[in-house]
Amino acid sequence: MNAKPNFRPVDEQMTTLRKGVAEIIREEELRARLERSRVSSTPLRVKLGVDPTAPDLHLGHTVVLRKLKHFQDQGHTAIFLIGDFTAMVGDPTGQSETRPPLSPEQVKANAETYLQQVFKILDRGRTEVRYNSEWLGKLTSYEIVKLQGHYRLARMLEREDFRSRLAHNHPISVHELLYPLLQAYDSVVLKADIELGATEQKFNLLVGRDIQHEYGQESQVALTMPILVGLDGQRKMSKSLGNYVGITESPAQMFGKLMSISDELMWSYYELLTDFAAPVVVRIREEIHTGVLHPMETKMQLAHTIIAGFHGEEAAKKATDEFQRVFRERQAPEEVTERKLPRGGPKRLSALLVELDLAPSRSEAERLIKQGGVEINGQRTGDVKKELDLSKAGDYLLRAGKKKFLRVVVE
Repeated sequence: MNAKPNFRPVDEQMTTLRKGVAEIIREEELRARLERSRVSSTPLRVKLGVDPTAPDLHLGHTVVLRKLKHFQDQGHTAIFLIGDFTAMVGDPTGQSETRPPLSPEQVKANAETYLQQVFKILDRGRTEVRYNSEWLGKLTSYEIVKLQGHYRLARMLEREDFRSRLAHNHPISVHELLYPLLQAYDSVVLKADIELGATEQKFNLLVGRDIQHEYGQESQVALTMPILVGLDGQRKMSKSLGNYVGITESPAQMFGKLMSISDELMWSYYELLTDFAAPVVVRIREEIHTGVLHPMETKMQLAHTIIAGFHGEEAAKKATDEFQRVFRERQAPEEVTERKLPRGGPKRLSALLVELDLAPSRSEAERLIKQGGVEINGQRTGDVKKELDLSKAGDYLLRAGKKKFLRVVVE
């Protein structure tokens, strides 16, 4: 027989659960449910619904996943809902036009990949995984009409993306109006106490509150998390914008990308992507301000912490050491790509950099050389007329800029 969970005091739980949160609707309801849960030793049911619209997750996706893990760590039931049915409808949130629906085959493939990745964060053994096709695929026409009867069209058209599309005479398909109702019905079936989502999902979460009430249930608490800003420091993290860090990327790739963020952006990453307590982050900021710590060291600690969460401590340490060696001590990485060239006569270095894809053009190669950004076997050269003798067998370690290394072997 399983022992009943022993929950921490509500104030202690709230300190953890409130960290990094954008909004709790409503906080007094969350406190009341936590207290009721603690007294009755009954875990709360915490839902996170994700439509598998793309195969890979990046750090932006993990912000809300980490919050689900926080609830799980407090002893509550984490429900990871895969919207395999709703993904074929298409979430209109943030869309300026109708989103093309995915095929069942695409959804299935993406869902399998999602599960492989989310358990880098969630505890597999304590996560309730559900698919909303279990119930949405079985709804009768009568039940769908009944569901639609519980919500007003005027309320639906209040949402910003629909309102904007109407104002610009952009079409809205009828099935898009159904989407928020279907995901709200998920909360009814799952008897969700709390639903998590990004700030852009607030409307959908609030519809869930209303629909649960219409079906005679206590309305779920809606908890939203901020959108993670991407590496460019301006727009939301997105694969399509190229400003992302994928959680399946190599530790070295992740480390390099994380070290490229601005010093100011670093603090939101500390808040949303690590479990450092707020007082600790405040102390680190103060130590940087007073000169006790250097921002570079703090950013390296951030990158190490994030990578360790996905790849393990050993891989994070190796990535940290590699970055230290290559970018701070200006040494070559342990593994360098090798290119073989046939013997020939002398060749202008700038032309060779272009040929080897170390520079996009001859002028760019010459600019890089003039600025001291090119090294041959560890020796910097500033001579744009520099030539390499390719008439003899040998090898050269070329470095162009901060990140590009290539070993050239002349045979």
